[in-house]
Amino acid sequence: MESKFEAGVNIAIKIPKNKYEKTIAFYRDILQLRVEERPINNPTVSRTFEVQFGNNIIWLDCVDNYTHSETWLQLTVADVEVATKYLQANGVDTCDEIEEIPEDMHWITDPAGTVFNLQKKDGTQGAG
Repeated sequence: MESKFEAGVNIAIKIPKNKYEKTIAFYRDILQLRVEERPINNPTVSRTFEVQFGNNIIWLDCVDNYTHSETWLQLTVADVEVATKYLQANGVDTCDEIEEIPEDMHWITDPAGTVFNLQKKDGTQGAG
């Protein structure tokens, strides 16, 4: 395979609506990290805050229909199509139906159910 998978800078934490305000306060008031609300137009995410976390960005996403939090990670590759074919040849299918995503990206999961956003390296950032 020509593709090399690398960790991206984005980490999305999907947070149930009933725990969202306390979670924002935790990052902002207790950890005292820079927390800024960002506009979002997504059918499954009603609000999002960006948190600088060292060299990474945590996206705190409010999801109205979740009952527990999930952490989603970003993977970057030189060629998404080549990487997708490699993954499919190894029994890993895309699951783009879980959340709206641009056509040049894909969602995949590991066997434990961790969600990964697969996108082109040095592309537009924003796993949220």
